Amino acid sequence: MFLRTLLLTVVFFLLSASAPARDRPNILIIYTDDQGYGDVSCLNPQAKFQTPNMDRLAREGIAFLNGHSSDTVCTPSRYGLLTGRYSWRTQMKAGVMGAEGQCLIAPGRMTLASMLREQGYDTAMVGKWHLGMDFPGTDPGSRDWSQPVQDMPLDKGFDYFFGIPASMNYGVLAWFEGRYAKLPPTLYTAKKPNDRHVDYRIMPPYQNSPQETAEVLGTKGMEVAADFVDNQCLTRFTDKAIQWMQERLTSQHNGNPFFLYLPFTAPHYPVCPLPEFWGQGQAGGYGEFVLETDYHVGRILDFLDKSELAANTLIIFTSDNGPENSWRQRVKDFGHHSNHIYRGGKRDIYEGGHRVPFLVRWPVGIAKPGRLSDALVGQVDVLATLAEIVGSDLPHNAAEDSQSFAQLLREPTAVFQRLPLINHSAQGRFAITDEHWKLILPHRQLNAELYNLNSDPGEARNVIDMHPEVAVALEERITEIVVSGRTTSGPNSSNDTGYWSDLAWIPKW
Repeated sequence: MFLRTLLLTVVFFLLSASAPARDRPNILIIYTDDQGYGDVSCLNPQAKFQTPNMDRLAREGIAFLNGHSSDTVCTPSRYGLLTGRYSWRTQMKAGVMGAEGQCLIAPGRMTLASMLREQGYDTAMVGKWHLGMDFPGTDPGSRDWSQPVQDMPLDKGFDYFFGIPASMNYGVLAWFEGRYAKLPPTLYTAKKPNDRHVDYRIMPPYQNSPQETAEVLGTKGMEVAADFVDNQCLTRFTDKAIQWMQERLTSQHNGNPFFLYLPFTAPHYPVCPLPEFWGQGQAGGYGEFVLETDYHVGRILDFLDKSELAANTLIIFTSDNGPENSWRQRVKDFGHHSNHIYRGGKRDIYEGGHRVPFLVRWPVGIAKPGRLSDALVGQVDVLATLAEIVGSDLPHNAAEDSQSFAQLLREPTAVFQRLPLINHSAQGRFAITDEHWKLILPHRQLNAELYNLNSDPGEARNVIDMHPEVAVALEERITEIVVSGRTTSGPNSSNDTGYWSDLAWIPKW
């Protein structure tokens, strides 16, 4: 053990001293969907199932106990992760996108993939996109699937794409590789009953028209390919991810480091664990689905071990938001708290909506692995962090809300103070957190709320009347961050729109 630790330490310092492209870490982001903080067993001692592979990431790296998605639903959190910029600065002020539409990431906007590709990385995305795609044809009746899909991952810095356009309830469901569906989504379906959960299934038989689907299932159909089945997503995505990484080991890739973005579809609805996971854990079908997700994380880790890539591969594991509303029923039925001790879940501005699992493993790059960190970090910070690690200088018009936490990986005793972090709910409500104070801003008929997260992490006691001066100071800070177009230092940037109604505390400009 001593010799192994000494060897990793020596390698770490060699990499830190000089970082040509071939010595930079491979980077892998595993992004789960609607997984709550309490759905990782090492973070929740009372969890009703065990997640040994997720726990391994924490044991061999750092578990950030105060890590946050930038929003509380899919699309905006993915935008924040990939761009280092808050999504409410775009045209999207609330909710999520469907499968089809202009990509939320504007042309020319730097992403994790484009930044790393400029640094000599091979880049790939495998999984769920949910940031908009331009399909060939304006409606299902006029599609020409022989034409390429535009305004999609391959236009945002990724060299390779395999996956699905959005959440499964939005349709256009097929196995897309590159710009084409392997088998075009020319059939139709709708949600079907799910005997393992309270949600739905997307599985054959499918119909030939929306009208036929309406006759069979009572609602208009959405586009689906004949070979698409919801419970195959995790297996197919993991298979493709491993295949792509395996190809990087061949001589034709010249030893380039790789960046793989792997956004899984679990445990988002439909909750559809494969039969071999039925009966595992003590939290019903949902627990089974998380266990299947953990199994596929283990497959990735096994591949890295066997390929001797593990030591210099930096893995970030996190989720796009807190747990879906069925978390309440799991508390009653199984005593499992997907949101752990935190208030609320998906869509909520409270901690349960955006405090998520945030695990980082990098054997040669993290000093004293196995640490727990209380530092406030956000997914918007990933871009600046990786840019620092690979030696990329960010331009002033990129990653405007991203602050590097790389020093926390290298220095166990580092004192890290993040600039105020902003969170945003599905309905458009804002919150700002600065150290242990969190101010939730007024919204429509709701008044402002202030919480001391050190003494009240469950946000049970609104103390705004006791500390009005704190609320005033935080309101001034969030106003500055919103209006200036950035959180970080630099010239003022601009939001993509002018004033909007959710900024109720700010006078119109």
